Amino acid sequence: MRMRKKKNLRARWASVSANRLAEDPAQYRGRWLSLYPPAKALFVELGCGKGRFLCEWAARRPDILFVGLERTPEALLMAMEKAAARGLGNARFISGDAAAVCDFFAPGEIDRLFVNFCDPWPSNKRAKRRLTHRNFLRLYRVVLRPEGEMHVKTDNRPLFDFSLSEIAAVGARLLWHSVDWHADLAYPGEDIMTEYEEKFSSQGVAICRCVCQLGASDGGAPPA
Repeated sequence: MRMRKKKNLRARWASVSANRLAEDPAQYRGRWLSLYPPAKALFVELGCGKGRFLCEWAARRPDILFVGLERTPEALLMAMEKAAARGLGNARFISGDAAAVCDFFAPGEIDRLFVNFCDPWPSNKRAKRRLTHRNFLRLYRVVLRPEGEMHVKTDNRPLFDFSLSEIAAVGARLLWHSVDWHADLAYPGEDIMTEYEEKFSSQGVAICRCVCQLGASDGGAPPA
């Protein structure tokens, strides 16, 4: 569903983007943590949407710098407004696309990568657009540190099955997975729900989730 245009977008954008939006993210490549010296790690969310997930994480973990990528201006505005309202100095944002992740981050710079409820692109002809396609996984492998984790959540079972097959195809290590993780009490880690997740789970929709390590970064060029 297309998001409605926000009233006074430019004025609202200008009021919250300072010190939150990385206008030229490539200039911080390899030195993101310098933007927030208390941070000991860098977590990145691809497609952060309205920012609920990222801002709640940032509020709970002031020792981590959180960077959200979002290409929809209206959603990005709402995410920045949430961060501003809560005074989150450890929440930063990029107006950009996941395909450019290697332009924004240096090899091995990211400690954890979140891919939450990405577009499933149900047509097989558009499978390469899925953020868990092997071409994207190879990009993530470059920017994640060797022991870094990728966390994936979706309500779309076909997309989840596809994601697991792509994770296996690139030789990644699957640490944990569930096709109904809210009902699975075995997961030991902390978690926060996204806007979509709360909506779908309240309707009884099972949420799929997996955690994997993509492997050592070789710092090489991303696939063509």
